[in-house]
This record gives sequence, C-alpha cells and structure tokens, in this order.
Amino acid sequence: MAITKKRKIANAKVDANKTYTLNEASALVKEVNIAKFDASVDLHVRLGVDPKKADQAIRGTVTLPHGTGKTKRVLVLCTPDKEAAAKEAGADHVGLDEYIQKIEGGWTDIDVIIATPAVMPKIGKLGKILGPRNLMPNPKTGTVTNDVAAAVNEVKGGKIAFKVDKAGIVHASIGRVSFPPEKIAENGMELINALIKAKPATAKGTYLKSVSMASTMSPGIPLDVKSFTH
Repeated sequence: MAITKKRKIANAKVDANKTYTLNEASALVKEVNIAKFDASVDLHVRLGVDPKKADQAIRGTVTLPHGTGKTKRVLVLCTPDKEAAAKEAGADHVGLDEYIQKIEGGWTDIDVIIATPAVMPKIGKLGKILGPRNLMPNPKTGTVTNDVAAAVNEVKGGKIAFKVDKAGIVHASIGRVSFPPEKIAENGMELINALIKAKPATAKGTYLKSVSMASTMSPGIPLDVKSFTH
C-alpha cells in the first residue's frame, strides 16, 4: 500500500531513535494525526506475562478521569424489577428475553453489556457470540452486578475494561485527538497505573516491556518505559 504524502510528513515527525515521555507523546499524537475525524487515541502496552496461564491473563477495569470522548452504548439485561433503575441511569437498552433473541440473531450494536447475577444462566448460551467481541458480562469487570444503576453510571462516566491479548499486549482507548495533551496524558497514566497494580506475582522478568501511543491512522509513538517504573 502506497504511503500518502500526509502520512510521510507525520512519520517524519516521530523520531524512530527516541522514546518519548507520556507528556511529549500526548502533545505529538495531536500533531501527527492525519485523520479528518476526531480520531481515537490508543495505548498499546506489551506486558511480560504469559496469557495462557490463568493467573497471568490480566484483565480489569479503570475509570479514566476525562473519559474516552466516546459515548458508550449500554445494554442492561435484567429482571423487570431492575429495569426502571437501569433506564434512569441512562442505559440505552434495557430488557432480557427480547435482547437475548436479538443477539442470537446477530445483533451486537452495543459497546457494553451489564447483567444481574440472576439472569446470567440465561446469558451463558450467548458466550460464543459475545466472548470474541469482549461483550460477555463478567464480575471481574463489574458488569455482573445487582446495582445496575451504579454500573451504568461508571461506564458512561469513563470506565473502560482492559484485557491482555494472546500476544501479551493490552490495547485501550484513552481519549480523542481533540483532547488537550494534559488530559490524554492523565488518562494514559491512569491506565498504566492500573496495569502496574494488576501485575501478577508469578510474572518473571520485565513486566512493562514496551508502551506506544497512536491515534487512528497515525504512526505509533514509542514511550520511555523507564519513566513509568521509577
């Protein structure tokens, strides 16, 4: 694929022989953005873990102080007595059987699914559809709870879930290029701190192997890992 003129200029602004501080990268990511839309800013963190080992398959949640800049579409699967609370909290879709049928029919036009423990046996059969899309409700990420209103508020307020992939990398959106650099940096630091806290006792060697920041369609900016571990 031919590299566009804009991309060549953007690439030239990132020094391949340098690692940047989080603050430097947060400012540079805005400069090298070539998308015509308000692109997502993502962090890619390579961890020194073996995701095949259950105790090293890191996953969790973190509430970004400035949100992601994207309004998450939330589906709450619950019994009728919880529906009013979910709707009041701002859930986009609330119900149970009709949404289970919709999902079985291929509908996944949502970003987060929150469920009450009582309905989880009904949702189990949706694992093959929801699992690969990271949509399956999970107590570890706070998406299986009786307090559906609090869960909806957290998701709408900037709570994101992270999960290490098969290659040992965590990919997460930490904002938009329209954000001021300091807000991108503060969100990024919040995610890094959450990953450091989630370090399993059995992880050997270097834990934070590499960190890079990139917006949609822009070159990656390598970050100085040592700045996070001192």
